[in-house]
Amino acid sequence: TLGGLSVPWGQQHMALVASLLPLCSTFHLLILQAAFAHLALAFRCDMFTLQQRVQVEKRARDAAEENIQEELGQCRAALERLGQSCANAGCKETLEQLQHNLAVLSAAVERATSAAEKLGAVHQEARMSRAAEVMVQHVENLKRHHMREHAELEEMKRLIQQNSRNRQLAETQGE
Repeated sequence: TLGGLSVPWGQQHMALVASLLPLCSTFHLLILQAAFAHLALAFRCDMFTLQQRVQVEKRARDAAEENIQEELGQCRAALERLGQSCANAGCKETLEQLQHNLAVLSAAVERATSAAEKLGAVHQEARMSRAAEVMVQHVENLKRHHMREHAELEEMKRLIQQNSRNRQLAETQGE
C-alpha cells in the first residue's frame, strides 16, 4: 500500500521515485549552494592575501635563481683556476668539456624554471576551472529556479484572471 492505497508494485516504485526526486534535487541544490558559498569565501580570502603571496613567491623564486647562478658562477671560477694550473692537452680537453657541460647545465636550469612556472600556471588553471564549473552550475540552478517561479507566477496570474472573469460572468448572468 502507498499512503493507505493499494497499488501495484511498479506504480509503488514510480510513486516512491517521484516522491524522492524533489528531495534529491533539493539535496543536490543545498550541496551546490554550500560549495558555491565556500568558493566565494575562498575567493574573497585569496584576493585579500593575493598580493602578499605573489610577492613572497617572487622573492623565493628570485632567491633560488640567485643561489643557482651563484653556484654556477663558483663552478666557472673553479674551472678557470683549474685551467691556469692545467698544462697537458688531456687536462685542457677535460676542462673544456666541463665548461661546456656547465653551460648546458645553466641552460637546462633556465628551461626547468620556465617549465615549473608553466606547470604551476596549468595547475592553477585546473583549480580555477573546477571552481568556475561549480559557480556555473549554481547559476544554472538559480536560472532554472527563477524560471519555475516565473512560470508559477504566470500560471497564478492566469488563474486569477480566469477566476475574475468567471465571477464577472456569473454576476452578469445572475442579474
